[in-house]
Amino acid sequence: MKINFTINGIERECNVNSTTRLLDLIRDDLNLTGTKEGCGKGECGACTVIMNDKIVASCLVLAYEADGADIVTIEGLSNKEILHPIQEAYIEAGAVQCGFCTPGFILTTKKLLDEIPNPTEEEIKRGLSGNICRCTGYQKIIDAVRLSVIKIAEYKRGEKVEIK
Repeated sequence: MKINFTINGIERECNVNSTTRLLDLIRDDLNLTGTKEGCGKGECGACTVIMNDKIVASCLVLAYEADGADIVTIEGLSNKEILHPIQEAYIEAGAVQCGFCTPGFILTTKKLLDEIPNPTEEEIKRGLSGNICRCTGYQKIIDAVRLSVIKIAEYKRGEKVEIK
């Protein structure tokens, strides 16, 4: 079946079958490999994307459900020349570790900060609770979210580049 959707600001039309997962469409057909497959059961957050302004585990979404959707993957967060402030914060805080879970954490952080611009530590922990880091470096991830708040505020004061 043919579906139409927007991914990272680009309108796309793809043919998918009824069992194709959104994760496979993104990674295999569109070659956007920043979205990772971890558990394949929606429990680890490695495959997180933002679909219609909601965090979803792309391994649990069938591709045809994305018909008409607006999707953001990690590749769509920056403008390709300059990192998004959240990406900068993860690097500066040393929160990327092995990097496998990082795209999911970063997109979840974006959604969290869109909803709660200056979250408490408890709100950060609750907001990121759907993501698992196999390196177990959660404190650096929490530090990166806090640094993201500062970097986004700097941007809003005109001190940094455009945020999507």
